[in-house]
Amino acid sequence: QVQLVESGGGLAQPGGSLRLSCAASGFTFGSYTMAWYRQAPGKGRELVAGIGSNGGWTNYAGSVKGRFTISSDNAKNTAYLQMNSLRREDTAVYYCKATMGFNEYWGKGTLVTVSS
Repeated sequence: QVQLVESGGGLAQPGGSLRLSCAASGFTFGSYTMAWYRQAPGKGRELVAGIGSNGGWTNYAGSVKGRFTISSDNAKNTAYLQMNSLRREDTAVYYCKATMGFNEYWGKGTLVTVSS
């Protein structure tokens, strides 16, 4: 059974940090590209960051570049999103996605709220 379980969301102050985790099971994690998406209230889902199956490349949305870092640990079947210098506009539900060819899996999301 394929599962992606996000954790680490919560309330953070502007300028603060959070680290999201995405624990994967039920598929060969190391063969999949991993990505983080987010959906703010009243808006569509947008790509935040992605990482290649071997960690050989990463990409970021312009709005988070220099503040967020995506990583993955194949030994732990887990992807991470380190979020620093958080802004109110980073408030959203964050989802992780695993992709290999036509196979695509999504987690259920974790809520990040940035507020003072």
